Amino acid sequence: MTDYLDLAGQLMMVRLFGIELDADTDAFLRTHRVRGVCLFRQNMVDAGQLTRFTGALVEAMGPQALVALDQEGGAVVRSTWVPAPPSAMALGAAGDPQLAREVGAAVARAVRALGFNWNFAPVLDLNNNPDNPVIAERSFGADPLLAARLGMAWMEGSESEGVACCVKHFPGHGDTHVDSHRDLPRVDKPREELERFEFAPFRLAAQHAPAMMTAHIVYPALDPVNPATMSRAILTGVLREQFGYQGVIITDGMDMHAIAHRYSAGEAAVNALVAGADMVMAIGARDTQVETVQAIAQAIRAGVLPLPEVEAKLARLARLADAHPAGAAAYLREQDDRALMARAWRAGLTELGRPQRPARGSRVRLVARADVVSDGISEAGVPAGRIADALRALYDVELLTFADSEHFDWAALPPDGRFTILASTSRRRYGPQARAGWRPDLHLALWNPYQALDFPSPALMSYGFAAPALDAAVAWLAGEIDAPGVCPVPGFDQPRHRSGNAM
Repeated sequence: MTDYLDLAGQLMMVRLFGIELDADTDAFLRTHRVRGVCLFRQNMVDAGQLTRFTGALVEAMGPQALVALDQEGGAVVRSTWVPAPPSAMALGAAGDPQLAREVGAAVARAVRALGFNWNFAPVLDLNNNPDNPVIAERSFGADPLLAARLGMAWMEGSESEGVACCVKHFPGHGDTHVDSHRDLPRVDKPREELERFEFAPFRLAAQHAPAMMTAHIVYPALDPVNPATMSRAILTGVLREQFGYQGVIITDGMDMHAIAHRYSAGEAAVNALVAGADMVMAIGARDTQVETVQAIAQAIRAGVLPLPEVEAKLARLARLADAHPAGAAAYLREQDDRALMARAWRAGLTELGRPQRPARGSRVRLVARADVVSDGISEAGVPAGRIADALRALYDVELLTFADSEHFDWAALPPDGRFTILASTSRRRYGPQARAGWRPDLHLALWNPYQALDFPSPALMSYGFAAPALDAAVAWLAGEIDAPGVCPVPGFDQPRHRSGNAM
């Protein structure tokens, strides 16, 4: 007799809410044969705790467990103590596939040592929208071929270390001005334009990527009603049939407002599986997870999800798990990987508008945001005080912070001859008041490069704020290195050449 709940549980990935596997969660995972878990920053304390946690999860779920996280690089990382990888756009600015492969391998070594066998990266969204609130530097750039080449190199590196990748967010989240965590975006482009642009890196990756994640976005040219996550025309028609994709399709988090504010958890899960997804990311609370598994089981029982299709989904998931065995491995190259990440951040460092370095010992005024809290997607930015301390190795630094850029009076800064540096440490673009009145002598864009377009000031762009990114910016200010990167998105007036990097 078929146990439909057992089948349903294997098609789910769940979120956990503690830092250890409690008895109740252990029983839930075992009872429903849940195959996948995704861990977030709040589940992590340090390497010892996390390795014990993932080990307990594998013991509860079995040898085909899929233990996942988002370790993209840049601002989107979950384990923050391992070597800090550059963001995708930093690698896009470096433009070096071999470097991308080395970074992908190093990321995999670090997360494999913590017990993960599935990483929700790299991002293949093409970002050519300066107002995109959620992708920006998470994208390799705006060129489909560059994004595909770098993304596949990154995947090859990860695969070489035994960690499955998951490219995202099919068919493309780059050209939106709405964050699907907050609402339901639309990409209202003709099919021909989608084929040339958004689809292109996913089509190129379809023969290589072990998994793809869906986007909670409506594409009217493909399906005027359903977001891609629930669209059979997109997941089955385009991805499976047109692209010939044979790997695993997993949804983005079904708790995101684009979905959760429009559908019940059970309805959304069944819709996604009927559309062609193999696994539903049910990362809401336990009652949502229970509703999801029961709805999937009922859909299988009723034939809404035909058993042969369910068996095909399970086979794809089993192949993914078998090719990437669960369980921690020794981390033997941590110091080498830290050096690699530092080199990679430096390779992407990019100048805009011929910025000038203040002379060592200069009187500098640093202006930066006081608030660096996480937006729920990314880690919190670097505190202003830490930037000031780093610059004090070179300069006499006065630090001024603001809570709200639209109410900070730049004109009130005293004309005392200090060289004024603005350090941007959030993803959100500046508003009209700041754009109209701020005139820093140098803009350190330590996160979203599009912020460098908000002011007519020379800028240094790092595409991220991790410690080695800040170290690279300070080394540039000290005159120890050049900034060889070329920004890989439109709108930045740069010479199309790369200078040498004094390492």
